[in-house]
Amino acid sequence: MSFVLTVDQRASRQGPDLVGGVLAALADVPVLLAFERTAGDEFQGVVGHPAAAVDVLLRLVRAGGWSIGIGAGPVQAPLPDSTRAAAGPAFLAARRAVDDAKQRSARVAVHGVDEVAAADAQAVATVLVTLLQRRSPQAWEAIDLVTAGCTQAEAASRLGVSRQAVGQRLAAAALDVEQDLHPVLGRLLARAEGAR
Repeated sequence: MSFVLTVDQRASRQGPDLVGGVLAALADVPVLLAFERTAGDEFQGVVGHPAAAVDVLLRLVRAGGWSIGIGAGPVQAPLPDSTRAAAGPAFLAARRAVDDAKQRSARVAVHGVDEVAAADAQAVATVLVTLLQRRSPQAWEAIDLVTAGCTQAEAASRLGVSRQAVGQRLAAAALDVEQDLHPVLGRLLARAEGAR
């Protein structure tokens, strides 16, 4: 399986170049071809598993400021040493997707071999992105602690709030809904890539 992510910085002329920092933040993602700058304020990489594509999407949404295109499909083999030298249908799909993402409110789009599955994946990705974008900084603090293994009581102690307040933040953040959507999006991306 291969999933190409083509990502473009939004409003890059009005602020600092964020590509270098996000490339460093994605360095631990398991890839087929490393994320690298392809042109100006755009970067691209290839992952081999739908869960990795979902992980990259989540990280970029949380960081903010990106239009994200996901292309699901084959890439030409053998793979070159550089993402910039790679080609194949997944790259073309990712290019169409990032162009579409720039026009969408959630700034994410998916194209693939199976366009029906890609449209379904895009719908789920849009819901997921919208959910993440509505979270408060306080909700993210609670989520970070709980997902790192803290109990709600421990998170409350670290944040200096009540356990009930942590529970309210988690409920408002709909963490359970988000986590339910991860595997659904992964399965739809796999179908969009042509896997059955």
